[in-house]
Amino acid sequence: MYGRYTQDLGTFAKDEAARLRLQQERWDGGGRPRRPSELLEYSQGRCAPCRVCAVQCQQFLISKVGEDWIFLILLGLVMALVSWAMDFAIATCLQAQKWMYGGLDTNVLLQYLAWVTYPTVLITFSAGFTQILAPQAVGSGIPEMKTILRGVVLKEYLTLKTFVAKVIGLTCALGSGMPLGKEGPFVHIASMCAALISRFLSLFGGIYENEARNIEMLAAACAVGVGCCFAAPIGGVLFSIEVTSTFFAVRNYWRGFFAATFSAFIFRVLAVWNKDEETITALFKTRFRLDYPFDLQELPAFAVIGIASGFGGALFVYLNRKIVQFMRRQKTINRFLMKKRLLFPALVTLVISTLTFPPGFGQFMAGQLTQKDTLVTLFDNQTWAKQGLSEEYMGLLEAWHHPRSNVFVTLIVFILMKFWMSALATTIPVPCGAFMPVFVIGAAFGRLVGESMAAWFPDGIHTDSTTHRIVPGGYAVVGAAALSGAVTHTVSTAVIVFELTGQISHILPVMIAVILANTVAQSLQPSLYDSIIRIKKLPYLPELGWGHHEKYNMRVEDIMVRDIRYVTLNCKYRDLQHVLQSTKMKSLALVESAESMILLGSIERTQVVALLSQQLSAERRLQALRDKALAEHEGTAKDGRRLSDTGVRFQISTEASSSAPARGGARKPLKPALKRVPSVLAESAQGEWGPCPRPPPPGTRPCGPDALPAAAAAASDHSGIALKSLFCANASTEPAEAQGTAQRKTKHVRISLSRGGTLPTAPRPLYQVLEWEEQQLDQPVDFSSAKIDPAPFQLVEHTSLHKTHTVFSLLGLDHAYVTSIGRLVGMVSLKEV
Repeated sequence: MYGRYTQDLGTFAKDEAARLRLQQERWDGGGRPRRPSELLEYSQGRCAPCRVCAVQCQQFLISKVGEDWIFLILLGLVMALVSWAMDFAIATCLQAQKWMYGGLDTNVLLQYLAWVTYPTVLITFSAGFTQILAPQAVGSGIPEMKTILRGVVLKEYLTLKTFVAKVIGLTCALGSGMPLGKEGPFVHIASMCAALISRFLSLFGGIYENEARNIEMLAAACAVGVGCCFAAPIGGVLFSIEVTSTFFAVRNYWRGFFAATFSAFIFRVLAVWNKDEETITALFKTRFRLDYPFDLQELPAFAVIGIASGFGGALFVYLNRKIVQFMRRQKTINRFLMKKRLLFPALVTLVISTLTFPPGFGQFMAGQLTQKDTLVTLFDNQTWAKQGLSEEYMGLLEAWHHPRSNVFVTLIVFILMKFWMSALATTIPVPCGAFMPVFVIGAAFGRLVGESMAAWFPDGIHTDSTTHRIVPGGYAVVGAAALSGAVTHTVSTAVIVFELTGQISHILPVMIAVILANTVAQSLQPSLYDSIIRIKKLPYLPELGWGHHEKYNMRVEDIMVRDIRYVTLNCKYRDLQHVLQSTKMKSLALVESAESMILLGSIERTQVVALLSQQLSAERRLQALRDKALAEHEGTAKDGRRLSDTGVRFQISTEASSSAPARGGARKPLKPALKRVPSVLAESAQGEWGPCPRPPPPGTRPCGPDALPAAAAAASDHSGIALKSLFCANASTEPAEAQGTAQRKTKHVRISLSRGGTLPTAPRPLYQVLEWEEQQLDQPVDFSSAKIDPAPFQLVEHTSLHKTHTVFSLLGLDHAYVTSIGRLVGMVSLKEV
C-alpha cells in the first residue's frame, strides 16, 4: 500500500512474457494472421471486402498519419469557418446601421434614434441571451483559459451551450459598433471547439480520453483562436503562449503552428472565395516605403511612444479594475444591477452611442468610422497635417478633418474619449475582448506623434543632403503594438502587427517601443487578464513581480502553515470524524503516529468519508441486529433444538399490545436497509428500537433522525440517510394504520425464524443506536481498502520562495507538505505562495 509491490516483480514478468507468447502463437497458428475481432462484423455480406478494406485503410491512416493531425485539421477548419461567418455577420450588421443612418438624412432626430436604438437593442439582446443560456460566456475568456490550462477544472466553461452563447453573443456585441474586441473571446471559442472535438473523437476511443492530452490540445487551440482572428499564425502562437501559459511544453509548438497556419489560410481563402479580396493578402495592408522606412534620428520619438504607451496601458488596466470594483462595492448599485441585469449594458451603450453620433459630438472624433475603417485610415502613409489625402481613401479620411478644427484636435479627442469608453464598455456583461479597442487607441496615439513629427519637420529629417519625408503611418503601427503589448504584458504584439500590415520594415522601432512599454507597464500594474483573475478570484498563481527582491530571500518556513490536520496510521474512526469536521482540505496527510510525525502519504477526503460511511453503514447495523437476535434466541431456547446455519431466516414484524388481529400472511422477506419506501422491515425496526409517532403527511420529513444528537448526525451523510430509512420509515403499508387511530399504542417485535417460534421482545429506545455507533467509532481504522498516495509532493524548510513559486507554476500544484528528515512540520498552499 505504501509503495510496496503487491506481486513479486519476477513473477509478474514471467506471466507477462507467457501472455505475449500465447498471443503470438494464436496470431501465427493458422499460417496467416487472423482477422481482428473488430473486423468480423464487416466480413459478411456482398460488400464485405470493400467494408473491410475501408476499415483497414482508416486504421492505417490513423496509425501512420496520427490522430493529432486529423484533430488539428478539424480544429483549424472549424475555427476558420466560424471566424469567417462571424465576420460576415458583423459586417452585415454594421452595414445595416449605416444604411439606416444614411436613409434618414432628412431628419436629424430620426437619425439619432436609429443610431442609438440599433446598438442598444443588439447589446441588450447579447447580454440577455448570454445570461439565460450560459453566463460563463461573458467577458474575454483568456483569464479562465489561463486557469484551466493550469489544471483547475471550471464547470461549464468548455461546453456546447457556452460555445453557442459565446458565438451569438459576440456577433451581436461586435455588430453593434461598440468599442469591443474579438481576440480574447476567440481564444475561448477555439478552446471550446477543441474540447468538443476531443469529446466527439473520444467516442471512438483513442488518446483523447486522456486528460493530459486534452490540456495539450487546448494549448494549441488558444493559438488557433488568435491565428484565425487576425490571420496571423506566427503571432497567434506566440501571443497564446505569453497570455495563457507560465511554462510551455515545446512538444506543443508544432501543434500550435500547424493548426494556426491552416486556420489562417482557410480564413483568407474564404475571403477570396467571397470576392472580398483578390488574393491572399494582409488584413490591414500598408504601403510604406521599403528603401528608407525611417531615419535613425526618429528612434527617440519611437522610444517616447513606448514609454507613454506603458503608462497608458497601466492606466487602462487600473481604470478598468476600478470601474468593476466600484460597481461591486456599492451595495445599492450592485443590488439594483443584479435585479435589472439588462439595464447597465443598455445605459452604457446609450451613452457611448450618443457621444459618437456623427452630427453631434462624434464629428470631432470620427464617430462614423468602424474599427476596421479606423485602422485602415490610421495606417495610411500620407501626411494629414499637410492635407496630402490619398484618393483611394478620400471618403474615409474626410472623417478626420473638421472644418472648424485641425487633425490634432480630432486625434486628441478621439484618444481621450475612446480610452474611457473602451475601459467602460469592456465591463458590460457580454462576450467581448479589449485587445482591438486598445490596438486602435495605440494606433491613434502613434498617428498623433507621427503627425506632430511631420509638422515639426515638414521637409523631413536631412541626412547627407538627402531628404526623406516622415511617414506618420509607421508611427501608428508602432503605437498600436506598444499600447496593446503594455495592456496585455506581451511582446508578441510586434509580430502580430507585422502579419497584420504585411510589412516588416519598422521591426526595430516596433521592438524598441514594445519592450519599453512592457518595462513600464509591468512595474506599475498587472496585465489586464491577471487583473480580471484577481477580480474574479480565480485559483491562479500570479507572478512574483518586479522590484520585489526581498521575496527571493524568503523561505518556505517563513510562510508555511504549521497547525495542520493529519491522520495517524493507528487512529480510530472517531478521529476521522473530528478531522472531517475541523478542516475542509481535499487531501489529508497520513503520518505514522502523533509522536514521530513520519509522513507516510496522503489520503483524499473522499476516501476518509468512504471509510467512515462504511463503518457506520446500514448493512453493518442490520448485521449487528441479526447477531443480537440470534444470540438472544439461542440463550432463551428451551427445547434444545439446534438451529441450522442454512435454515435461519429472519422475519421481523410488529404487533400492537392491544387485541389487534394477527396477520399470518403479511410476513415478507427482509428488504435492503437503504430503501426509503415503506416496508415491513422499516416498521419492525421502528418497533425494535422504540416507538415512533404517526407518519407525517407527504412532503414532510419523517421523524427520528431529527432527535439524534449532533455527534451521530455528523458522522456521515450516508449514515444519516441510513438512519432515516432503517429506523423511522413511513409505515403506511399497515392496514390497521391506514384506518388511523387517535394514539399509537406500544408495539412489540416478533423475530420469526424458519421452522422456529417467535421471540417477543420489549421495546428498546433509540439511544441503543447511538451506543452501537459509539462502539464502532472507537474501533481502529482499517486503511487496507483506501487509496493512499504514498509519495505526495514535499518541500524542505529551507526551500526558497522563488523555487517554490516555480515548482507550483510548473507542476500545477495546489499544496505541498513541508518535511524535515521525513517528519511533517507544515504545509504550503496556493494561498501562502
